[in-house]
Amino acid sequence: MKNQSNFIKTIMENDLESGKHTKIITRFPPEPNGYLHIGHARAIIINFELAKHFGGYTNLRFDDTNPEKEELKFVKSIQRDIEWLGYEPEAVYFASDYFQEMFDRAIILIKKGLAFVCDLTAEEISEYRGTVTTPGRNSPYRDRSVEENLELFYGMRDGKYKEGERVLRAKIDMASPNMNMRDPVVYRISYEEHHNTGNKWVIYPMYDFAHPLEDAIEGITHSLCSLEFEDHRPLYDWFVKHTEMPKIPRQIEFGRLNIEKTVMSKRYLRTLVEKKLVSGWDDPRLPTLQGLRRRGYTPNAIRNFILASGLSKTNGSASIDMLEHFVREDLQQTTNRLMAVKQPLKVTITNYEGEPEKIEVPLNEELSDETRTIYFGKHIYIEQDDFAVERPNRKYKRLYLGAEVRLMNAYFIKANDVVYDDNGNIIEVLATYDIETKSGTNFTGRKPNGTIHWLEATTAIPAEFRRFSPLLDDNDESNDYIARFNHDSIHVDHGYVENYLKDVKVEEKFQFIRQGFYSVDYDSTDKEIVFNQIVALKSSYR
Repeated sequence: MKNQSNFIKTIMENDLESGKHTKIITRFPPEPNGYLHIGHARAIIINFELAKHFGGYTNLRFDDTNPEKEELKFVKSIQRDIEWLGYEPEAVYFASDYFQEMFDRAIILIKKGLAFVCDLTAEEISEYRGTVTTPGRNSPYRDRSVEENLELFYGMRDGKYKEGERVLRAKIDMASPNMNMRDPVVYRISYEEHHNTGNKWVIYPMYDFAHPLEDAIEGITHSLCSLEFEDHRPLYDWFVKHTEMPKIPRQIEFGRLNIEKTVMSKRYLRTLVEKKLVSGWDDPRLPTLQGLRRRGYTPNAIRNFILASGLSKTNGSASIDMLEHFVREDLQQTTNRLMAVKQPLKVTITNYEGEPEKIEVPLNEELSDETRTIYFGKHIYIEQDDFAVERPNRKYKRLYLGAEVRLMNAYFIKANDVVYDDNGNIIEVLATYDIETKSGTNFTGRKPNGTIHWLEATTAIPAEFRRFSPLLDDNDESNDYIARFNHDSIHVDHGYVENYLKDVKVEEKFQFIRQGFYSVDYDSTDKEIVFNQIVALKSSYR
């Protein structure tokens, strides 16, 4: 964010200039109940980049106050994702690290007459809260004495009551126009084993109570969160003030960034996984960071996209083309260019004899002077779409009977005949090559009808190519993501790649000439390399 201005950056600058703070400290506070997606990446990048810009730092803190849904595997996954994005937190904390202090601060509220133990059920509490147009009603347990509340709260801690039998609530204002201030629940009972503290605690703080205290304990200066927490800010400040926290953080909200035709909800993503509409959380079609990584998106591209999308006080939207533009821009500067044939058609060079010829050609002239070896021989593969029996139109710049094309980095070939199978499908083209036309020999005798990519058949490596379409259809008005699910969002071809790729590793990325950018998938085997198309070659983004 070095050269970009935004309202949060301005606030931080003013706070430093006024002497309110001497260092900017932010945090990324995920709940470890699922996998991160690109929306979380925005929060990660904003927090880390802003703190880094001002010479400060960012903590990673897991908001693990809900043991029913949280697991250690999510903790590890989140840490891997943050590392993959290129960030290292100053420290890693857990909300559960502070359970004792949170309990002690709740005692402060009780002793000040600002919290009480309530015996209403969850349904009754909801009913008593009223509506946005009508005030709530006080709980019949609101006026319990400090002594009784202390005894009951200690009893909750000691496991004397059942889940849902009692809760601790803050005593604020049941007539407040802000529903969040209507005596919110502070603690609840749960006997679920916690991933970090085991069975030590049977009461757990609610998010609205825990979060501001965590920020205050860590000395967070600017607590950045998405816009839906704006109405929670008065409660955030109330808890910090009345629990007498020595350090006072400031909550600042920013707008979410939605991406068209993209599911940006953990709940809906979980539904897609559970209904087996996708292969898992790392399905390359998902916007999870694991899915984007598997597809082949780069951390640098995601970071550049997030920074270019800006930061505002309102929710915004970006096109998938914009994201793909930054992916393509990054890959163009880092990937080697090779040939792959996705839908192979065999071509036999009838006037070629002997072993395949080795030809040295550049990997990517724009990146380095490195070369690779390709092979030319009697049998080659071209794309089915690069051949027609008769020329379809004058703009057709590929191979057809009687025409010549240049094989990229090799020779001219001329199609002379075709072989059909019993169903009338073309299964082989018979052609000849001109040895005088080898690339690099400055041959100017005649002009070919275009240049096509190809592979020598005996050295080519079998490969599977996966291409992806958006998971959601074009009906932007509908929020029924299951009904909008695109069941034709994955397309598979079986073909070949250059022999140069015989020893590739998972997540290696390449530009396949005339095809797009591809990444090696985890499903690859010794018999067949699996490639995911990251993006096509051209972008429509402006």
